[in-house]
Amino acid sequence: MTKRVLITSALPYANGPIHFGHISGAYLPADCFARYQRLKGADVLYLCGSDEHGVAITLSAEMAGRTPKQHIDIYHELIKDLFSKVNISFDHYSRTTWEQHAETTKQFFFDLLENGYIEERVTDQLFSEADNRFLADRYVVGTCPKCKFEAARGDECTSCGASYEATDLINPRSKLTNAPLSKKATKHWFLLFDKFKEQLQKWIKAKEWKPNVINFVSHYIDDLKPRAITRDSDWGIPVPLDGAEGKVFYVWFDAPIGYISAAKEWAEKKGDPDAWKPFWLDESTKLVNFIGKDNIPFHAIFFPAMVMGQNQPYKLVDDLPANEFLNLEGKQFSKSSGWTIDLEHFFKHFTADQIRYTMAANAPETSDSEFSWKDFQTRCNSELLGKYGNLANRTLTFLKRLDSKVPPQHELRSADKEFLENIKRLEGEISLSYASYHLRRASNLVMELCQLGNVYFDSKKPWKLIKDPKCQDELETTLNLCLYCLKVLALVSSPILPEAAQKLWVMLGQQGELAQLRWNTIIEEPMEPKTPLPQPEILFTKIEDPIIEEQLAKLKELSQAKDLPQIKELISFEDFGKIDLRIASIISAEKVKKSKKLLKIEVDLGSEKRTVVSGISEHYEPEDLVGKQVILVANLKPAKLMGIESQGMILAAHEGKMLKLPMVEGLAPGSSVS
Repeated sequence: MTKRVLITSALPYANGPIHFGHISGAYLPADCFARYQRLKGADVLYLCGSDEHGVAITLSAEMAGRTPKQHIDIYHELIKDLFSKVNISFDHYSRTTWEQHAETTKQFFFDLLENGYIEERVTDQLFSEADNRFLADRYVVGTCPKCKFEAARGDECTSCGASYEATDLINPRSKLTNAPLSKKATKHWFLLFDKFKEQLQKWIKAKEWKPNVINFVSHYIDDLKPRAITRDSDWGIPVPLDGAEGKVFYVWFDAPIGYISAAKEWAEKKGDPDAWKPFWLDESTKLVNFIGKDNIPFHAIFFPAMVMGQNQPYKLVDDLPANEFLNLEGKQFSKSSGWTIDLEHFFKHFTADQIRYTMAANAPETSDSEFSWKDFQTRCNSELLGKYGNLANRTLTFLKRLDSKVPPQHELRSADKEFLENIKRLEGEISLSYASYHLRRASNLVMELCQLGNVYFDSKKPWKLIKDPKCQDELETTLNLCLYCLKVLALVSSPILPEAAQKLWVMLGQQGELAQLRWNTIIEEPMEPKTPLPQPEILFTKIEDPIIEEQLAKLKELSQAKDLPQIKELISFEDFGKIDLRIASIISAEKVKKSKKLLKIEVDLGSEKRTVVSGISEHYEPEDLVGKQVILVANLKPAKLMGIESQGMILAAHEGKMLKLPMVEGLAPGSSVS
């Protein structure tokens, strides 16, 4: 029976262009897995689409002087274009503004309502008299209720990292007009997630996901509470109930349903409206959601609970490869600060295979990883050109000295048998790596296969064998096995390097589209003697230093063009002298329950020990901080954060979403900083 595999990548938000950091986390790994599963003969459906509702879109559209529809149309096409350039092989790319998506979302809502999982409630929300409308948290700024920072956002404080409801802000005001806001009662619908707690806990226990995912999810489920699924807006899917005028579904509620509606659209375009059902309604289907770590709660808790509350037996996710983030030259990608790659410029100089390979080799599977231009150059020149391209070129050009046909295989010597055994071993390890979502290991093993072929070629010295007629059989066997190695190389590298692998496939005299063939068949079939070999082509070209220097200069130029935060108003030395900065040694650190951003940190100040709550959980693991020395504002008035008294503030530097702690070494705890 053919294995059926349903693959999704997190729906990109159509509120701006995406970058290679996004591609590295949720799209390239999914694409390689989809390509591998197709080669293994599985019935694959790989889905994605633009996420096109939400307050952030209305806010950005207003600021740009566009309607939300005009706004999403622009970015939907930009995002699709990048996916196309990077050769992401979706079976269908949808969008959440197509008609059937709204119908599917409403059906989800009605089933949850009918089954007693949705409750109507009246709550106080922030209202703008000047605009005559309720404002969601993205539209709101105010004074942080924790640290009193006066430019805090509606959902979190960028100064202390505290999370809160927008209604908790002091002196809240409109982000657009600066008009003051007041609290006003409004009706909303809440999904009673706490009713799914026991079912979710039992379901999660059976999973063998990454430890960081399981640990995060397990703690999150313990604190599940009812959550609003509607908001006041005119952009989104309207709530289909009497008395719900002006209410739409929250974007987090409707977005994951987009996976199902995308399958329906795929089936409709395929001419078989029911073709989606075996993928979504058959328990034997394997469902894999590829996401970034910031999407874990929605895919591991919220959407599974929504599915559990349905009357139709929709598939629950089987595997959840949640990847970390890819940074650029030591900092997070950030279009707003100019710390990004000009993609139009990039594809004028480099190929999709070059960036796909570099991202695969640096895949952020267990921790944040790094893209640097120098590493990109090294990998392209030393590995793609120096190993992969070199093996293909030296083998195929040498065969031009014969008759440019596949030579026969004769009696195998011990070195030949060992070579074939190692090819088989590496093929098996690469296959297992793809199957288990270890893309970084797969790319490393592909290069190991290249090196194996190059070492074998060198050890057999065909340039000497060709001179001795007595060595004709050994020469032909050597070249036959090198060609077989290249055939296996084309196959196992094709999920990562689809263009180069197909070119190599053709140069080996093979027929058809490699992506449409079968893995096991290719492995089992030896090279057919007398097969004509076309004129070899160069697979990869060298990247010269001036091109890389140009990219680095362009990055610097883009980032410097963006404004840094304005210097605050001048203060006197006496004002500065009131701040008591001390060296603090971190004794212990742990995550604060119910908070994504806060860490509870115990520090030694020499004369005393203190507890400090710091909003750095998304940037540092607790165990990595123990033993480090940081700078503490020691005379800050204590403040309670998430019920914990914080006795000071640790200094941190931030740029966009990137945050770093200034570290100190070799000073006694309690030493003054001035």
